[in-house]
Amino acid sequence: MTLTSDEIRALPKVVLHDHLDGGLRPETLIELAAEIGYELPYTDPDMLAKHFVANANSGDLVRYLEAFAHTTAVMQTAAQITRVAREAVVDHARDGVIYVELRYAPEQHCEKGLSMQDVVDAVQTGLEEGVAEAAEEGFGIRAAALLCAMRHLDKSLEVAELALANRGTGCVGFDIAGPELGFPPAKHAAAFALLRDELFPVTIHAGEADGAGSVSQALGLGAARRIGHGVRIHEDIEGFGTETPVLGHIAQYALDQQIPLEMCPTSNVHTGAAESIANHPMHELRDLGFAITINTDDKLVSGVDMVSEFEELVGAGWTTEDLFEATLAAAWGAFLPYDERADLADLVVEGYGMDE
Repeated sequence: MTLTSDEIRALPKVVLHDHLDGGLRPETLIELAAEIGYELPYTDPDMLAKHFVANANSGDLVRYLEAFAHTTAVMQTAAQITRVAREAVVDHARDGVIYVELRYAPEQHCEKGLSMQDVVDAVQTGLEEGVAEAAEEGFGIRAAALLCAMRHLDKSLEVAELALANRGTGCVGFDIAGPELGFPPAKHAAAFALLRDELFPVTIHAGEADGAGSVSQALGLGAARRIGHGVRIHEDIEGFGTETPVLGHIAQYALDQQIPLEMCPTSNVHTGAAESIANHPMHELRDLGFAITINTDDKLVSGVDMVSEFEELVGAGWTTEDLFEATLAAAWGAFLPYDERADLADLVVEGYGMDE
């Protein structure tokens, strides 16, 4: 039975991989740009949204990344950042999301005098305001933050220290983002060593623009508890897609440890990590038992939300049971204390009617 959009929207969802600067409302981007005199390609929300999606789907990385120059330009004051964070939470709640981890790189928002701690504080205020606003609309959502260091720059140790300084106050994890190929986790060994010593949760972008070896380094040196994307882990599986696949040690480890793979279906197609939604490796990885989760990555840039991502997967043959299993994997993969993950998992089970 095919699920309707309303039925999909009503399903509880858990988002582990969503970039704050990639998900602004087009209307907000236009309004904030006008306030500071910043020029955008279009000032009509629909035209601007279509422009970003066309760039994302162009196969040109420069065009794809253009959107982030625009969004970060209007996220340089505390008020701007707080608004974007608040709206991000509310928008997710309206799509049925009950828990979201929003990630961002503090160093990208310091061009007008904010310190990285100021940025963290502004985001946290926005998350709290968003949860409150969603509650007023009748939606229950919990929101947390992941701090990213840009992997092609040199502030990873400082960002790791910042994450630790904000532990327990809304910051639940650390990530490295940006260009993967040529900038492996090993370049940030000092940051990962500190986080390992402090037993702080880490997820790492890997297996998107680089192969399975990037995933291996993320899991080993980076001690990542989750993998951002991880699509190309299938390159460590001989005979992938056949009846007799043979897993290499990287894929076997991720499977055995049930490392959550933060798949972002549409974005993975846009970045070339997957050929299409229909031929996305996540389907076969799911069938092999990997801990697949469903995420948006960049809502504005790719023109998606969690409802549309679920719809795409249903169109590719996913059942309600498949969506449930992926959502449950995300709940258990959240960077929360065990009892709170258990409560989140209970909400997922209840929401899908699996306790009946």
